[in-house]
Parts: sequence; structure tokens; C-alpha cells
Amino acid sequence: MRAIRQHAFGGPGELRLEEVPDPHPSDGEVRIRVESAGVHLLDTVIRQGGGGPRVAPRLPMTPGREVAGLVDEIGSGADAHLIGRRVVADLGLASGGYAELALAPSAALHVLPDDVDADSAVAMIGTGRTTMAILELASPVAGDVVLVTAAAGGIGTLLLQAALAVGATVVGVAGGPDKVALIRGLGADYAIDYNRPGWPDAVREALAGRPVTLVLDGVGSQIGRDALELLEVAGRLVMFGSASGSLTELSAHDLFARGISAASAVGARILQRPGGTRALELSAMEALISKRLIPVIGRRFALADAAAAHLALQSRATTGKTVLRP
Repeated sequence: MRAIRQHAFGGPGELRLEEVPDPHPSDGEVRIRVESAGVHLLDTVIRQGGGGPRVAPRLPMTPGREVAGLVDEIGSGADAHLIGRRVVADLGLASGGYAELALAPSAALHVLPDDVDADSAVAMIGTGRTTMAILELASPVAGDVVLVTAAAGGIGTLLLQAALAVGATVVGVAGGPDKVALIRGLGADYAIDYNRPGWPDAVREALAGRPVTLVLDGVGSQIGRDALELLEVAGRLVMFGSASGSLTELSAHDLFARGISAASAVGARILQRPGGTRALELSAMEALISKRLIPVIGRRFALADAAAAHLALQSRATTGKTVLRP
């Protein structure tokens, strides 16, 4: 089979398409003929050797933790009825998704209805799961004014939909006119370009004096700080990423002086959630199947173009979820 292989930590050029032996499932595993593989910003961090010892892979490796496709072989102990079924799975901290064939524990599978496409399923099994963790912390309600940074990203587009669905007023901010147009098209009450000087003033003007009650921050750095400055006294802050390269700085003084009623971050917390992440995955898949949340698929890259996909993510040139199509 063809797979992306990485023999050293470094830049996108370390991702190389190679011919490797077909894998075969062990006890309790299945083999998936991959139709779609998710590409995540964390994948680019791992590729460079970052992420800490918890996620550090052994080289050489095949990256990729989110796959959807057809089960074509099972190991002993796996349910024989899975053969021929369309499934999606998060491979956990293991790798192997950037390939034509991938192995997954049978317990990690979600069987897909016929009307759910592989790209959307891949988006929801990882990105959607994280979105559910954010919503679990944030609990947006109808009276909220919600500001979402990185609102054109895979998580941001889902958070916009979820906040709008409960009746909140939603301000989406992102970088560049194309991303702003996407946010507006998703129904955000206000769509603001944070690349424009003075964008926080544009938010204040749009809201006409209404305070922001909930900030969902996926950018960090100065943009995250600017978003924090828009938060009302006793408002809530949930940080879910640092697309800028650094997290939003938050001090004890901020908590005291601003009276922030809740400040939390997803991060490693999701891996230590009581009961694990399976319930979040089930919630995300239910939202997809019922069409309560519809993931935005931004760019689809061929398997051979995995390096280009990583470069696009790192340069913040993508919207929605990025996928590989073997």
C-alpha cells in the first residue's frame, strides 16, 4: 500500500509518500480501507517533535489519527459483522491514518449511516469531539453574546453553529475577507476581520453597547488578549487553541479585576475527562447524523500532498476541516 512516512522530525518535507507492506489486524483490531483521513494542527506539532512525551511517536512513523472508510479485514476477537461496514475511528495517540490502509481497535469504531460522507465523519470524530468538550465547559445559552476567534476553522465553524442553535448572539472573528465571508454565510450575527486595525472597536460598534458574555478563543496571543478585553465583568472564557503560536496570557489580576466567572481551557483536559472521550465522540456523531451540526470541509488534498496540507495549516491558509483523500 501507499503511505506517508516520516523518518525524522522537522518540516513538512519530512512527509514522504512510500510503498510499504499492507498491515494486518491483530486481536481485537480491524483494518480500514481509508477513504478520508483528517489533518489536524496537532499533527504538524507532532511532526516537528513537539507535543511532549505523551504524544511523542517512535520513528519512522505514518502520521494521522482520524480515519473513515470501509472495514476490509478483521483480527480475531473482532465482530465479523464489521466486514464491509463503513466506519470512522480516532486512532488515539497511535498513528497510521495517512495511508491507504489503517488499523484501528474495534472498540474505537463508529458505524456510519449511508448518508454520512467520510469527510464529514472524519471532521466530527476528532474536531467535533473537541467541540463537544468546549461546549460542555462553555454552556452557551440564549442570552449570551458569544465571541469566537478562529471562527472559520474546523472547531470555530462548529462552535458558531452550536451557539446560534441555542439562540445566542454570535460574533465570529477571523483573518481575511474570505474567512469573514464564510463566517457570515454560516449565519453569524457579526463577522469581523481581525487583520484589520482596530477590530475590537468594530466589535463594540456592531454590538452597540451590548457586552460580550462568553469568549471562545482558538487563536491566542494578542488577538486572544483583545478578545478578553471585550469580555464583560463576570463573563466566561474558554481557550481551545493557539493558532497564533502562543496562548492568550491570563493572570490572577485578570480574574480578580474583571471578575471572570469561569476561565478554562480544553487542552490535555480532554484526555483526562472522567469516563473518557467516547461519550464526546458519540455526542459529536449524533449531532452530525441529525444534522444539528454540519462540519465545513475546507480543502481536500491527495495523499501524496500531505506536506502541502501541513504547510497550508501552519500558514493559516485553510478554513474548516482539512482532509487527505488516499
